Amino acid sequence: MNKKIFAAQLSLRCCGSTIPNVTAGPCWQLYVAQTGLVSEWPTFTWPTSPEVPTVEAREAALAYLGFVLAEGAEWEWIEDIGPDYHLHPARVLLLGAVKVSPHSMWGLPPGAVEADPLEAP
Repeated sequence: MNKKIFAAQLSLRCCGSTIPNVTAGPCWQLYVAQTGLVSEWPTFTWPTSPEVPTVEAREAALAYLGFVLAEGAEWEWIEDIGPDYHLHPARVLLLGAVKVSPHSMWGLPPGAVEADPLEAP
């Protein structure tokens, strides 16, 4: 079997997000980096909040996007300085990354999780 492994990244969007949903303030955004246009990458945006999404919330968002953590993968974290082009002072950014695989590699069809992870059961 040809295993496809991708990198999922989690970042706090300090000035809000425009894709896929517009937010009015800071929000966490999870995306899976792939070939092609960045605007076409699978992306999940949490509502405006500076709180880091829990491990369970991140896994639910990945499942919603059609991915699971790759075997043995663990979240890695790094701090960075915000870009100079922002109008506000530079901030320390927290970035998370993990290796992921499409659902179908583990016997589940892509999109197997139909519910939005933000909706209550």
